Amino acid sequence: MAAVDSIFQKIKRSRRYVFERKDFDGIASYDQIGRSLNQLMDRGEIMKLGYGLYTKARVNSLTGRLMPTCPGGSDALMREILKMKDIDFEIDNLSLQSLSGKNTQIPSSVHYSWDQKQFNRKLVVGNRLLTPASRP
Repeated sequence: MAAVDSIFQKIKRSRRYVFERKDFDGIASYDQIGRSLNQLMDRGEIMKLGYGLYTKARVNSLTGRLMPTCPGGSDALMREILKMKDIDFEIDNLSLQSLSGKNTQIPSSVHYSWDQKQFNRKLVVGNRLLTPASRP
């Protein structure tokens, strides 16, 4: 089985939505993994979120553009990335109240804050740019 097929099967069978390049170390060499990930991006099976971070993808039936398959959207992807990297983060109060059911207002986007020394990458999900907000 080719490296591309092995990596695709691993991604397809996984319950996670975010993957790092190092998740595929046992399958092929570093260069083969890079080429395989590029081929999967060209085929529309995955999309790149940032340096070394990828997510499962599918084509949006309305726009015809690639979008993440994660049911929670970009906010769920962001939480998964921060948890995967073991980074302490905080969510703004309005979003916390909405997520816990204390408030019926739904924020347009969830704002996260964390220590930039722990994780300082630019992540792009569709049109949304996810960057760290300063901690209060």
